[in-house]
Amino acid sequence: MRRLYYPQHRQQVGAHITLFHHLPPSILAELLSLIRQMVAQMAPPKAYVERVMDLGTGTAFFIRSPELLDIRAHIAEHFHGMVSAQDRGEPRLHITVQNKVSRHQAAALQRELRRDFQAHQLDIVGLEAHHYRDGPWEPAFQAAFRGGLRGG
Repeated sequence: MRRLYYPQHRQQVGAHITLFHHLPPSILAELLSLIRQMVAQMAPPKAYVERVMDLGTGTAFFIRSPELLDIRAHIAEHFHGMVSAQDRGEPRLHITVQNKVSRHQAAALQRELRRDFQAHQLDIVGLEAHHYRDGPWEPAFQAAFRGGLRGG
């Protein structure tokens, strides 16, 4: 859906759920170490696609995942004092499928998606980080969940 509805010139990364908008590059090695420890012990968090979200000039799917929010809270607590103001609150987890279009285009897609929408489980396979390079995004690392413990 993202390839179909997201403006092609703006697609820098694939479909994703943003946990943090900005973490200092200086913590990358420590972040990687923390994430590796977490995913080694944890099973993938349970997550559910619950509804179509109106982003004003875009469309997303709202994601409910208390377990993913627990993981995010653990990371935020670990890096207390280094999390940006934008990332201090609890995020509304979502997957953006359309962005930076006219309000009319967004509303039309939302109507279309809501017509046949059914809430469903979502498989979250891992965590990853990217470097923002003034336009393009460069992968920093990715780590797949492979443990058996549930939750954050």
